[in-house]
Amino acid sequence: MININSLSQTSTSEMLQEQNNLSKTDDNLFAKQLKSAINNVNSRQVDSENAIADIATGQVKDLHQAALSINKAETSMKLMLEIRNKALNAYKELGRTQL
Repeated sequence: MININSLSQTSTSEMLQEQNNLSKTDDNLFAKQLKSAINNVNSRQVDSENAIADIATGQVKDLHQAALSINKAETSMKLMLEIRNKALNAYKELGRTQL
């Protein structure tokens, strides 16, 4: 909650500095979330490759779990590609926007 009395004591430069700090924090948070999502997709891809290798060599213990691992990797990759496509389309749309 913002105290009205404190606003009159805050200079414009202090408010701008606070806004810059907040936007940097938001940028870092977005970057961390994005990196985490990409690492998650990567780990699922690695698990899938290991499952495929186990199937190929006959070392698979549970075929059902291997199939689930492969399907999870495929689904997460499709989701990541769709998100990328939507972000690129939004970026292109912003580029076409006339000011």
